[in-house]
Amino acid sequence: MKQYRDYYFKKAKQENYPARSVYKLKEIDARFKLLKRGFKVLDLGASPGSWTLFCSKKVGPSGFVVGVDLNPLKITLPKGVYFFQDDVFSPSDSLKQQFDELGEFDLVLSDMAPKTTGIKFADQARSYDLAVEALFVAKKWLKQGGNFVVKIFVGPDVPEFLKQTREIFKQVKQFKPKSSRSESKEIFIIGLKKI
Repeated sequence: MKQYRDYYFKKAKQENYPARSVYKLKEIDARFKLLKRGFKVLDLGASPGSWTLFCSKKVGPSGFVVGVDLNPLKITLPKGVYFFQDDVFSPSDSLKQQFDELGEFDLVLSDMAPKTTGIKFADQARSYDLAVEALFVAKKWLKQGGNFVVKIFVGPDVPEFLKQTREIFKQVKQFKPKSSRSESKEIFIIGLKKI
């Protein structure tokens, strides 16, 4: 299997992260300086938990990380990190209550990807739909001046998504991490300083 020969896959195993995707977030954070001590972070599509773990290390004990995913998490989370197996787009009453208690976040992250079909345009369209939903969550739960990171597959919908993101953030950047597989169509849209 190709992933077993993958440098980032092996590195993740050595560093006790459940997935190689952590290095994408590390690159994004190194470039845009998004994670700070004491921050409250919302991680959408958190399973298997690599982004959530990395965020918890960066925000420290004074910070707070909430991960949400339809799939369960199979790792033990450190103190100050909470995981909800829930649908953030139509949240249960308990998740809504949790959000109300927590208040607004400093950073909203989404590494969500659709279940791919192999049909390029269908996969791109599904990825766009998830990105739009994540943007809606950021619009609702991100504090003024907060930042947003979302994965989207490159396709004809990206310009429209960028336009929608620019309506909410002062600056919008596109970024493809070196740790993304070369054949991958994913890019990350970074919204800086929510208006």
